[in-house]
Amino acid sequence: MKYFYYYKFPLCGLGIAEKEGAISNVFFDKGKAPNGFEKLESPLIKKAAEQFDEYFKGKRKIFDLPLTFHGTQFKIKVWEAVLSIPYGETRSYGDIAKMIDNPKASQAVGRTNHTNQIAIIVPCHRVIGHDGSIVGYAGGIELKQKLLDHEKANRCKC
Repeated sequence: MKYFYYYKFPLCGLGIAEKEGAISNVFFDKGKAPNGFEKLESPLIKKAAEQFDEYFKGKRKIFDLPLTFHGTQFKIKVWEAVLSIPYGETRSYGDIAKMIDNPKASQAVGRTNHTNQIAIIVPCHRVIGHDGSIVGYAGGIELKQKLLDHEKANRCKC
């Protein structure tokens, strides 16, 4: 079972894909649907869309969905480290490299972030340059800044 469906959310349109009972892709434009996937709104995709709706309303800070990663062991370690970045916070590419015990791999971390197939859920928008600059994002720098601003505005002030 490999399905995908498109949605329009306040900051961007997203395609959400499921493969064998787990979210396998979240992508920004209709031209990037995964090959071999049928367009169908499955229950899991609908659940993911509901969680995105909550996220964009500022009500959800953490996604609770089964995920499946496709990549090398290095890439999976990077994406798992990126998943640990708290809502409304950022880390540099170098920080992620240190988190995976490979402190000289910041450029490889950047390349891996660029290939993130599960956008926003795996929050690569929270990864920034070492000097705090907003750099590189598959959805564009403007969207990356909007996502960071959205999270900052909705972060708990507890």
